[in-house]
Amino acid sequence: MKSVRLSLRGNDLLVTPEKVGEGEADCGSDEQELRHRLLQAVPADELLYDRRLSAYRTLPQAYRAVSETLDRGAYRVEVAFEAAPALPFAVRLRQQPRAYQAEALAKWSAAGRRGVVVLPTGAGKTLVAMMAIAETATSTLVLVPTLDLLDQWRRTLLEVLEAPPEHVATFGGGRRDLAPLTVMTYDSATIHTQALNQFGLLVFDEVHHLPAPSYRRAAEGAVAPYRLGLSATPQRGDGKEADLAELVGPLVYERTPGQLRAHLAKFREQRIQVALSGDEAAAYERARATYRDFVRRRRLRIMSPEDFQRKVIWPSANDPEAREAMLAHRDARRLSFNAEGKMKMLVELLGRHVEDRVIIFSDYNTVVDQVSRELLVPSITHRTPAGERAAVLDGFRAGRFTKLVTGRVLNEGVDVPDANVAIVLSGSATRREYVQRLGRVLRPKESAAVLYELVSEETDEQHVTRRRHAE
Repeated sequence: MKSVRLSLRGNDLLVTPEKVGEGEADCGSDEQELRHRLLQAVPADELLYDRRLSAYRTLPQAYRAVSETLDRGAYRVEVAFEAAPALPFAVRLRQQPRAYQAEALAKWSAAGRRGVVVLPTGAGKTLVAMMAIAETATSTLVLVPTLDLLDQWRRTLLEVLEAPPEHVATFGGGRRDLAPLTVMTYDSATIHTQALNQFGLLVFDEVHHLPAPSYRRAAEGAVAPYRLGLSATPQRGDGKEADLAELVGPLVYERTPGQLRAHLAKFREQRIQVALSGDEAAAYERARATYRDFVRRRRLRIMSPEDFQRKVIWPSANDPEAREAMLAHRDARRLSFNAEGKMKMLVELLGRHVEDRVIIFSDYNTVVDQVSRELLVPSITHRTPAGERAAVLDGFRAGRFTKLVTGRVLNEGVDVPDANVAIVLSGSATRREYVQRLGRVLRPKESAAVLYELVSEETDEQHVTRRRHAE
């Protein structure tokens, strides 16, 4: 039986045969056979023969596929590292899972402990991760997109798994601590890839971020044989969610808010049509006419945001007509998304929900600032300092105030206190953003939840809304 040694060198996985050919041009029949086997596990463009080391190089994420393929190919595989180190303490799960959480874990386990679980915000995705850690009992790295989530996940690991504090660490935001259970930001993982290879299980929170060109290194650079991706909405605008199958594993379990109504807050969605004022409608039509005329004259087909970027935004740098069309499109969007009637309707809705906890969403920070200033509502945007943001969220959580207005910054990655009313003044065309905002009011509670979506009549915002709900 032939022997092969798997080891790590820098950011590569090395596959070194026991015997190699001597010629530079001819690797010999043994090497040709080994290459043939490796190509069953690794794409050709990810496999490189290093003549200096007489070994093949590939991405660390290929470890499991390579080892299993070679083992089936009658190779004796020696591994020079510990792929799944055992946790140095006994894990105890303090929280009883619901039936759908147990089902999600079972599906993940049946898929070889690799895959993506999709559950609505508030449905307990984090507990599924705790269950996966308890089942594998291996060192685990939890990857998160924001600094806010570092301490949130650390608290959960301490409380739900009863993990000893000395065995739980956070890495990111100036901290570089590593422990058998570590929570790390995606940004840190892309820089410190060699730190990834002491963990047997990777948990990717908000996994839809992972296929980004830089973040994907967090998966490619790790040998971890077990991987779990979590998201409420894995779809991406660029279609790269398809890459998750290679980076994490297949979609193994998915439930929508409607399917889990019995476990979430009772909720309803209400779309409210708002009319533009006469001046707004006239300005909107002028802007739309300018944009449509440009598209017609250039015979352009704009079928997606990517088309708009490639055919309008990029040419606008050097083409005055393209720039005029881009600005007109922006003005039309602003007029429809920020109609004066929406502010009046907002005031009416807040009057209906004086005693309720309400989160108001707008894609425009100028509108967030306007609502905060005119209605004396605390606000959070990406410009809000961390200390102030924490104080606002603590005040909302404690009930010192019951209304909060924000931009996209609270869509995900922040532990938002319970609310039972969400009002969307404007939003993008993506279903993901809508589901994230709905999720902010879906945590189980006695009172019913409601999401209001304010849409300007006879504008493209109606098409945006219909497209979002059709996804």
